Amino acid sequence: MANHYSVAQSAQGVLETNKVLKNTYLLLAATLGFSAVTAMLSMALAMPSWVYLVSVIGAMVLGIFVLPRTAQSAAGVGMIFLITGMLGFGLGSILSMYLALPNGPGIIATAFGGTAVIFLGLSGYALMSKTDFSFMGGFLFAGMMVVFVAMLANIFFSMPALSLAISGAIIMLMSGFILFDTSRIKSGAETNYIMATYGIYLSIFNIFISLLQILGIMSDD
Repeated sequence: MANHYSVAQSAQGVLETNKVLKNTYLLLAATLGFSAVTAMLSMALAMPSWVYLVSVIGAMVLGIFVLPRTAQSAAGVGMIFLITGMLGFGLGSILSMYLALPNGPGIIATAFGGTAVIFLGLSGYALMSKTDFSFMGGFLFAGMMVVFVAMLANIFFSMPALSLAISGAIIMLMSGFILFDTSRIKSGAETNYIMATYGIYLSIFNIFISLLQILGIMSDD
């Protein structure tokens, strides 16, 4: 009986994990699509570049203080759409700046394609691999602290080389977070698909922004 019970428990756990995984990717696709719509709206309204900073700060405040409190209810779905919509709206003002460059459309297309390849490749690898990437948590946190200090330093020095290094480091860190978050969902450590979506969305968003910065700095424009 005990053996049958443990098998049933294991099967139930797999079903729950698959459900979280499915809901996460469905919500992620929906929020990315919604962000694209709000970005196009921002571009159509010709929003100034400072809108990006305001949108990011507002989204981070909601993500840190409000989303965790609503993630267990239907209100959490509305909140994740509000947060990602704000980020998309802010991104639109940045995309407008890049589109004004002679090679702007190519830069945006390359950054978009690169982000898609990175996300799909790493997420697929985390799902197929037998490795548990949860061990990366401490390394990723330490890396974030280093990048944060470097970003503060770059405010005063404004060095293109340092900007390139920071953007490259962010891409590496966010790639690590994709492996980390996907692995946590796969192992059943993350049971809330709203919070899982938020984490993966932020990784994708930051990879895209960082690729834009790298391509923009390296462009002849």
